[in-house]
Amino acid sequence: MADQEGGDLVSQLVDSVREISGLPECRNAVRKMYGNLMRRVKLLSPLFEELKDSEQQLDDGDLKGLQALRVALNLALEVLKSVNDGSKIYQALQIEKTAGKFHAVTTQIEEALSQIRYQRLNLSEEVHEQIELVHVQFKRAKGRMDSFDLQLQRDLATVNKGKEPDLETIKRLSEKLHLTTVNDLRRESTAIHDMMSATDGRPEEDCIDMMSFLLKEVKGCVMLGNPEVDIVEGEKSVMRHRSPVIPDDFRCPISLELMKDPVIVSTGQTYERSSIQKWLDAGHKTCPKTQQTLLHTALTPNYVLKSLIALWCDSNGVELPKSNNKPGRSGSECDRTVIGSLLQKLVIGDSDEQRSAAGELRLLAKRNADNRVCIAEAGAIPLLVELLSSRDGRTQEHAVTALLNLSINEANKGIIVSVGAIPEIVDVLKNGSTEARENAAATLFSLSVVDENKVAIGAAGAIPPLIDLLQEGTPRGKKDAATAIFNLCIYQGNKVRAVRAGIVPPLMRLLKDASGGMMDEALAILAILASHHEGKMAIAEADPMEVLVEVIRSGSARNRENGSAVLWSLCAGDIRLLKIVKELGAEEVLKELSENGTDRAKRKAGSVLELLQRIDSVETVVG
Repeated sequence: MADQEGGDLVSQLVDSVREISGLPECRNAVRKMYGNLMRRVKLLSPLFEELKDSEQQLDDGDLKGLQALRVALNLALEVLKSVNDGSKIYQALQIEKTAGKFHAVTTQIEEALSQIRYQRLNLSEEVHEQIELVHVQFKRAKGRMDSFDLQLQRDLATVNKGKEPDLETIKRLSEKLHLTTVNDLRRESTAIHDMMSATDGRPEEDCIDMMSFLLKEVKGCVMLGNPEVDIVEGEKSVMRHRSPVIPDDFRCPISLELMKDPVIVSTGQTYERSSIQKWLDAGHKTCPKTQQTLLHTALTPNYVLKSLIALWCDSNGVELPKSNNKPGRSGSECDRTVIGSLLQKLVIGDSDEQRSAAGELRLLAKRNADNRVCIAEAGAIPLLVELLSSRDGRTQEHAVTALLNLSINEANKGIIVSVGAIPEIVDVLKNGSTEARENAAATLFSLSVVDENKVAIGAAGAIPPLIDLLQEGTPRGKKDAATAIFNLCIYQGNKVRAVRAGIVPPLMRLLKDASGGMMDEALAILAILASHHEGKMAIAEADPMEVLVEVIRSGSARNRENGSAVLWSLCAGDIRLLKIVKELGAEEVLKELSENGTDRAKRKAGSVLELLQRIDSVETVVG
């Protein structure tokens, strides 16, 4: 294709379809939606392949349609990957939300296709007919939501109401969730643990409890049907986990033993209840770990950590006393009288009372799902947003952290945004204390899970101060900033904002500093920025080739994958960079990756190798 911009765009679309086509088969509750979307996207391949081989010029209208299609396919890839990885139980519990995502992607693809005028493109009759057929399929899918497995939904609803499920219900759940073997169960347990760890304990605690409960019930059902497997696998498990290493976060800082009943003190530190209670009973008024004076001696149960410990114990064959909590419940219902009293202090109290009330609401919102609902229903969110502009730094910290904890609830996200909190949170991100800035970044990440909020947060000017935090923050602050930036940059407009705000140089510094612990995050953001023209140009100017080749040579599997994706984006259509890659001796590294990397890494490495081979061919002819 003669036009460079159109040629690059079509090449990216070909690459996107290949990447989507190479995704593995989905074996969970959303497999029907997953399969339908993949099948329709694959049928777009002939259009892009034919345009790629064509010499036809594209006008602005067609380019706009293809650009919209590229954005839609990138979003489709993210959705497909997100539902194919991780916990099958979680996917089943979130199926309505996931169906909404699939419908949004389908709508976006159909609207992009509507902008392309197939009649004037120089397409073969066969391809023209196929694309019109695919477009009709997307139109039809846009007009209706994919149906759910009603029996699966009824069985999950039965368990979610706290009813003790019968064996037949659990058998059906086991089969429909594809959790029918010991290996399935082991992978599911690991997936749940990884998911909870990756989200830093911020998902709904009642969802965690439900996942843990269902996993145990299904495991019992599988073992009941395969008693001989239970014995063999049990023996292997004992051999493998004879002395499992307890994660540091699961040990009490006082006793250094695995915590059975973790609780949080006013400084935010977690201890085993019996150990910290002995400390307090001895007359101590400080936090043993930080030596800070305790504002109060109330002990708040850490339900998230307790669930994580239970899952780890289940995976490693470690005995832990069972909780008496019923499935799907995180504790007692909220105390509406206490919450009402705290809100009254926010409204008419002096500055000290407001600070104290905001701090208590922060802890209550962290404690369990019931509290988050009650606090929001009582009308606390607008009052907490007002406190974001408080001149008292501690009050401001309490307010933004309370909003962070409340935002775990999906409905609360909408309330927080609707009362105009985003600009206020961004202001805290710019001007607050270190803790307030970090929790403001985490709050923006939580709110940006909703796609339309990505646009509003970017427009409110959040990206420049997030980049500042990425450079200046504590290790936790840098992680929160990176996570927020990555999520915001899923929206195309925010990629431009991030690049123009100067994000590439600090990302390159983090990438080159292996000791900083931020290489994973830096590469993930670079990979998503490289899909945009301005991002690609900015990264190319930062002299990245040597460090990218080194990452591909010696990095982790995920980093090698992201490194090869960035390399491919940079090298496509840039002979100068290809020659640099060749001079760095990257061919052997790429060949090894194309054989042993992840599926995506193999494809990216193979594509770069093809480009390098074309250079060799040209040089041979010229020579």
